[in-house]
Amino acid sequence: MKYILVTGGVISGIGKGIIASSVGTILKSCGLHVTAIKIDPYINIDAGTFSPYEHGEVFVLDDGGEVDLDLGNYERFLDIRLTRDNNLTTGKIYQSVINKERRGDYLGKTVQVVPHITDAIQEWVMRQARISVDDDGVEPQVCVIELGGTVGDIESMPFIEAFRQFQFKVKRENFCNIHVSLIPQPNTTGEQKTKPTQNSVRELRGLGLSPDLIMCRCSTPLETAVKEKISMFCHVEPTQVICVQDVSSVYRVPLLLEDQGVVSYFCQRLNLPVGIRPRKMLAKWKEMADRSDRLLEHVSIALVGKYTKLADSYTSVIKALEHSALAINHKLEVKYIDSADLEPTTLQDEPVKYHEAWQKLCSSQGVLVPGGFGVRGTEGKILAINWARKQNNNVSHVSGVCLGMQLAVCEFARNVLGWEDANSTEFNPESEHPVVIDMPEHNPGQMGGTMRLGKRQTIFRSIPSVLTFLESLNLCLQFVGQDVEGERMEVIELEDHCYFVGVQYHPEFTSRPIKPSPPYFGLLLAAAGKLQSYLNKGCRLSPR
Repeated sequence: MKYILVTGGVISGIGKGIIASSVGTILKSCGLHVTAIKIDPYINIDAGTFSPYEHGEVFVLDDGGEVDLDLGNYERFLDIRLTRDNNLTTGKIYQSVINKERRGDYLGKTVQVVPHITDAIQEWVMRQARISVDDDGVEPQVCVIELGGTVGDIESMPFIEAFRQFQFKVKRENFCNIHVSLIPQPNTTGEQKTKPTQNSVRELRGLGLSPDLIMCRCSTPLETAVKEKISMFCHVEPTQVICVQDVSSVYRVPLLLEDQGVVSYFCQRLNLPVGIRPRKMLAKWKEMADRSDRLLEHVSIALVGKYTKLADSYTSVIKALEHSALAINHKLEVKYIDSADLEPTTLQDEPVKYHEAWQKLCSSQGVLVPGGFGVRGTEGKILAINWARKQNNNVSHVSGVCLGMQLAVCEFARNVLGWEDANSTEFNPESEHPVVIDMPEHNPGQMGGTMRLGKRQTIFRSIPSVLTFLESLNLCLQFVGQDVEGERMEVIELEDHCYFVGVQYHPEFTSRPIKPSPPYFGLLLAAAGKLQSYLNKGCRLSPR
């Protein structure tokens, strides 16, 4: 097993996740089996109870694990299936060590950060690295480990110490460290500054880890003199200083690393079993990146959500839209709309914001209402759904994902059936028409890990039967997908509408660059006016 540790310096959010994913991608393109682990030093057990404004979206895995959004990057780039144990947190480590102590596993010894916590970290990594993440069930050969945060953070110290020991446990030829650092370029001088990187590497080396590759995040390509300066002060060869400048698309990052000889370096440094072979996977990435840059036609989607101030809150949704837009050769334009801005109270308090929000909505070719929690902004989402339902041929609409689907049912019940107080029991437990109710497994007294999560089966009804009062009135709203027990409604669609679909599950989590998610793909086809043509051709696109 070969281990590649990715650390970060200077600032967080520097792009370690994309770089770790890209490293895995170029190694997988060589025929290697690659897995990935993300380490988050926070004390939370998992990411399930975070606000999206804390760390971005919460990504959900097949086994129901609620994890950091970087695991979504790993799955999309590498086309693998991870589990909850691929996301390691301080909370998980301390919980496992304390449980052992309570069972008496330490035989009365004093339980300390070193060696007990650091040993637990190493054991977790070695155990998880060997679990297959591919459909073929083959054990991985390479494990890419991303350590969240920045070097020097007090909460990440036990992990740094664990990997200082780990490099000797697994031997030098099986472990290497990539350090991702920022090269700022102040507008006042326009000069690329290396001092932050020098300080970051010095601190890392002082903690016992010496980077093998220094990946420099910068706005423009690194100048040769700057690369040589980093080499001299950071104790590496110039060829070990890799430039990762801003690029037009994240699809270009694996190609950027490949062009600078990263695979060749790993082959020599880690003695990887890689022969000279055509890399079809990278060729597909290059084709995607080139096509993405050449796109001329645009398609606009209004994203009506509650957390629109931070784009990372909807990372997987945006990626799913991008994958689908690329598949139909259109450049995606996302119009972020705070759902609360569509509500009448905003018209009274901030009329300019209200009219701007409605102008964005009305000028979009498609509408997407994603998931969310809490009552704030729900009435604005219902207003957006109502508008999109009435447009029919002028706008396509995925009535939503999770909460979006539930609110589509509420909107239909209110404005078509005349049930004016129709609502979800989450928002109005006293409603006389509770068209959405709590799940039996939901525990309102405990926040973490009480939802129905993970990969599950949905049964499509090919011949819709009379299911509920909503369908019995022949008012076009059909519940076309249910769970295996037939108790939970999973998919809705509105007949006689160009595209009005709602899903209770989150299809964005399974979207891939080369295999877009079907509900999102349908939305983009409809928004671009290509859905009927696509169906008429037997669900095939025109040749590119």
